[in-house]
Amino acid sequence: MAGEAADGLAAVEQTRAHRPDVVLMDVRMPGIDGIEATRRIAADPGVTGTRVIVLTTFEVDAYVFDALRHGASGFLIKDTKPAELVRAIRRVAAGEALLSPQVTRRVVREFASRPTRVLSPHPQLNALTDREREVVSLVGEGLSNEEIAARLVLSPATARTHVSRAMVKPTARDRAQLVVFAYQSGQVD
Repeated sequence: MAGEAADGLAAVEQTRAHRPDVVLMDVRMPGIDGIEATRRIAADPGVTGTRVIVLTTFEVDAYVFDALRHGASGFLIKDTKPAELVRAIRRVAAGEALLSPQVTRRVVREFASRPTRVLSPHPQLNALTDREREVVSLVGEGLSNEEIAARLVLSPATARTHVSRAMVKPTARDRAQLVVFAYQSGQVD
């Protein structure tokens, strides 16, 4: 099913009513903006399976970080080609995180330019096994399940299982939140 909303509140209401797999969310909308709408969708237990991709013309760093911090699973620029957009929707629906190449470069530059990082280990960090911590670190580096499997000499199914279990303990909604968890907890250098 496809739907459309004219403003942020309508997007939240449409999401609650129809429970789509993926929502494409604009940042600038009347009423509440797309970041706040994303936050509300991510916090709503009635739509836990719904993922949000923020799609915007604005590559402002604050939008990227706020979108990811508030539960977005992806961030794309509106000049993304239609075929790439379809692939992105499929990847996010499958539980992966996605950033456009321009946004990925910005995120990497931001983290690399910080002289020191304030670490705030998640209370559930100690609940992770050593293997799960290793997997969290690799997810934080941006590796796919297949790349994690190759790096750790595991089957892709086993890598997926480790990623899924690692997401459950800190209650990460998706890979994007697992990446944030990895950085905030110091699992990624």
